Amino acid sequence: MTEVGPTAAVSAPLWERDEEVAAIVQAVERLCADRSASGHLLVLRGEAGFGKTALLAETRRIAEARGCSVWSARGGETLRSVPFNVVRQLLQPALLALHPEEAREYLGDWYDIAGPALGIAEPGEGHADPQGVCDGLVAAVTRLARGDYPLVLLIDDAHWVDQESLRWLAAFAEHLDELPVLVVVARRPGEVTGDAAGHLDAVGEAAGRSVTSLSALTPAAVAGLTRATRGAHAEAAFCREVWAVTDGNPYETVELLAKVRDRELAPSESSATELRPLNRAARGGGLVDRLEKLGVDATKFAMAAAILGADISVAQAARLAGLGREEAVRCAELLRNARILTEPDPGAAPADDGGLEFVHPLIATAVYESIPGGLRTAMHGIAAQVVTDAGKGLAAASRHLLQVHEEGDEELVEQLREAAREHLAVGAPDAARRCLERALREPPVPHVRARVLYELGCATLLTAPAKTIEHLRSALSLQGLDGRDRVDAVYRLSQALLHNDQMEEAVRTVEAEVARLPPGPARLRLQAVQFMWESVNAGEPTSPHGSERLAALAATCTGRDSAERALLILRGFDAMTRGENAEEVVESCDRALVNGRLAPGLGWTDQEWGIELLMMLASSYAYTDRLDRADVLFNEALRAYASAGWSGGHLALAHAYLGLGLRRRGRLREAEESLRESLRLAERVGRGLPLYWSAICNLVDTLLVRGHVAEAWEIAEQYGFTPPYPSTIVLPDPRSVRGRLLLAVGRVKDGVNELEQAGKAAAARGHLNPVVVPWTVELARALAGEDPARAAGLATEARRRAERFGTDTAIGEALRCAAALETGQRAVRLAQQAVAYLESSPCQYEHAAARIEYGILSRSVSELGRGLALARSCGADALTDKAQQALQNLGAPQVGRVPGQTRR
Repeated sequence: MTEVGPTAAVSAPLWERDEEVAAIVQAVERLCADRSASGHLLVLRGEAGFGKTALLAETRRIAEARGCSVWSARGGETLRSVPFNVVRQLLQPALLALHPEEAREYLGDWYDIAGPALGIAEPGEGHADPQGVCDGLVAAVTRLARGDYPLVLLIDDAHWVDQESLRWLAAFAEHLDELPVLVVVARRPGEVTGDAAGHLDAVGEAAGRSVTSLSALTPAAVAGLTRATRGAHAEAAFCREVWAVTDGNPYETVELLAKVRDRELAPSESSATELRPLNRAARGGGLVDRLEKLGVDATKFAMAAAILGADISVAQAARLAGLGREEAVRCAELLRNARILTEPDPGAAPADDGGLEFVHPLIATAVYESIPGGLRTAMHGIAAQVVTDAGKGLAAASRHLLQVHEEGDEELVEQLREAAREHLAVGAPDAARRCLERALREPPVPHVRARVLYELGCATLLTAPAKTIEHLRSALSLQGLDGRDRVDAVYRLSQALLHNDQMEEAVRTVEAEVARLPPGPARLRLQAVQFMWESVNAGEPTSPHGSERLAALAATCTGRDSAERALLILRGFDAMTRGENAEEVVESCDRALVNGRLAPGLGWTDQEWGIELLMMLASSYAYTDRLDRADVLFNEALRAYASAGWSGGHLALAHAYLGLGLRRRGRLREAEESLRESLRLAERVGRGLPLYWSAICNLVDTLLVRGHVAEAWEIAEQYGFTPPYPSTIVLPDPRSVRGRLLLAVGRVKDGVNELEQAGKAAAARGHLNPVVVPWTVELARALAGEDPARAAGLATEARRRAERFGTDTAIGEALRCAAALETGQRAVRLAQQAVAYLESSPCQYEHAAARIEYGILSRSVSELGRGLALARSCGADALTDKAQQALQNLGAPQVGRVPGQTRR
């Protein structure tokens, strides 16, 4: 009988994979040919045993032969709850090869953000932002990829990859156009649900046509494979039965033929009847029977390896199985010889003490499922101790802790709480949630249960507001939360209600807690929170006379602590939106600062008060013409969130409000850039949230003042800038901005109706500031031809409110409106007065518009020239065109564009 050597058997799973191998060769060649070329993503889809792993091994061989660096990782069925498992497998070998200081220098600002998730740096205090960590991981791989060109990344069993790594992979796939790197992902179809499925779908979309679905082997291929391994004389009937028994599954075919060789079974028609029972012995129950024939010790060792699942060392498996060192080494060798365990992938992270892997995930699953339920649970408990004793921490042990018996173990509850804290510190809130939910099922003793529910509510705050509400309400209904923690729980509950669009309930929740507290710092803090939510409520006031009560309480505050400073900020913001005297607004805000800076405990990343309060402070300065102070605060926010790795809603809001400040100052190009970045970030967090409205409203407003009306309309349509409006206020007023947009596109009736609604909503809230809610001046202009009497009345009212507020911008804008409704010398005088006020204002766009309007009315070439220069510096294209046309009409020489200036 002619035998074929092992080389043929090893390459057997590549039968009928010529097209796939050719695509891999082409991708590797393209990668190596041009360092400036964009990256490429290949996805291999196929059922278990269809040769995905063999194709990845072939990719490694091809890539290494061309001099590529190859990094690989593999998901595991029992490891899906281990956050960052796969991304750590990919990156740790390269990073651990560096000296710690080299790694820090290599990753730069991202070291403290991505380092803890990668296991190469200690986490900081508090919760890491998951989106920031994901962005940090993308940046880390990007930098490493550029340094290790040409680089190939291989990810096997992506259907079992942990959610955090999948999130990174989906984000990284979006950046492949910028990187010379080849990524090859292998996965089974289906098997994934929820967010993980969404991330995998995004990876598939990024791959586009480079998604290959593998099929079973044809009868001809199985016959060729059979004859290649058992000899050319293998009979056709035998070959057909091999195909029938295995359904053309490449892995099962190879395993069955290996059993045929081991049994020295002749490849003849008379032997074909033995193939089916032989195939059963290669998988499922048959595999377990075969395992048991190797002996009790070998069986226990295999079970221990299946429980550990990853980084399987002989020493740890021996301890879990209760074996001595020599017995364990012998068992590992037996299992290798039986094709159950093998040496790990040569490109994987080196494991200590003889790392092992299962030959195929199907074998690992069969062994794991063969362990009796009670024994499996007990072994997970021991495994948790083994992992902890190895110095890997409770977070690493938590996947085992999740599986142990529920028996009211107080120590287990504390271990799960600590594991949750470790998960939160590296940006894995879902893993923390699983630990805390398991702790509740233990269950904890009554007074600890409240704290676990509180911690669970904090863990889900960013991802599931509705769940947070449920957990925190339960926590507050129990004994165990006292003092500062209870106050914090009430605050976080109100935050969750706010984010879940339950504004009135948020206010009532805080109000009820205030009523039960005695006078003191805790009560004062919650009073400030109550006023804060009332201040951002876009509907009618939830508490009558709230502004009066806030003013009275703030009058007693000296700014001696955070609660008093918060009340002063809230008083300033409320007075600003109501259009009270701007100097008093600024005085109240200034008293909340310490030497002109934010006080300790009120920083942008401090969690006690949240982002809303400080955005109210900065906005108050922005709308009272103290744009220098607003700019400092907006830029501080951007730097703080970027350096802390907060890439989610906080950074989106920071960009939105920075854009608002730039728009107010008249730096329209920069404002548009910042607002587009805000919208991009807000899209990742989710549409419909207040931060999303802030981004879209300010972007539409900025495009309108630039004169890009068609683009503003397109953005509004694309991103849903339409009613219903959010329950929290947005600056500037979205109804007023949309009304102006409708007027600009020629939908005059709709625009007038929208502005009328803006006026009614503003009146209900008492928001009378004509700069924040500019409906009066916009409606006056719109009604000038149709109803001049009402238009004049609106303009008069706008001027009265502007003079009450008292800023140069407010008064100048009201005068601009009045001038637009007049004719002759009265119009000229009003326009001249508008210029005088706006010349002193920091708002350069409004100043430019006033100059140009005055120049047109007075037929002054010099005024038009000054206005044109201002309009150009602002990036106000429509205003620039208006000034140039006016100059041309006056016979002035044509003034060309500033060299190098282009329109967006």
